[in-house]
Amino acid sequence: MTVNVPLPPTTTEFLGGRADLDRRGTRKQRRPGPERGASPRAGERVRALTRGQVEDRMAELGDLYAQTSGGGPRAWNQARGAFLRRLTADVHRPGFELVIAESTGLSGCAYGFPVRGDGPWWEGLDCHLPVSLLRAAASGRVLLISVILVPPHARKENQDRPWNLARRLQQRLLTDQGAAFGVMLVSRSDSRTTEVLRSWGWRYAEGDAPRTSPSPSPSPPGPFRVLVLGA
Repeated sequence: MTVNVPLPPTTTEFLGGRADLDRRGTRKQRRPGPERGASPRAGERVRALTRGQVEDRMAELGDLYAQTSGGGPRAWNQARGAFLRRLTADVHRPGFELVIAESTGLSGCAYGFPVRGDGPWWEGLDCHLPVSLLRAAASGRVLLISVILVPPHARKENQDRPWNLARRLQQRLLTDQGAAFGVMLVSRSDSRTTEVLRSWGWRYAEGDAPRTSPSPSPSPPGPFRVLVLGA
């Protein structure tokens, strides 16, 4: 899955099972519980890249974006080029961090950067955030997660489990940055992306949930819905 945020506006690796001895002195493997260990099928290692490593692996990251964006070869080339241009600019933002998942090859990535009131794009973003998030952003506790790239199985399998690949990537970003919240903007017309993000623990920001009644709104909604992720 590819998730993009429109602009300008300690580790989370899960430990495996613990070996114990049974009455005969034979080592036995204790199966990890859902909160203690990774799924036996989750072999990806999640780690952060330095800016230099990101620049060295641009080609691989572009290929991953193209493979997860859908469409045919022509669409892949267009998507790949647009993604790499954006990443080349974003990598220089203060606080930028990109984490990858890999086993035998690159299988996922996510990146973001802190939301602060002194950024040149702040005026395009602050109109979307509720007051509570603006206060947290002013103290450097909000991370804008700009991109999450994961293969199809991460969208459907174990969505509510901590070992889900997308959950591991997004949580690693929040933990490394010491952020209290992650924030993402999604087009109001993109219900599919919103549904998937909510299955990974994202929630609607205050006052931004879909209306269940035709009661009038004090102001027309903007083009983007704000989703929030707690650390």
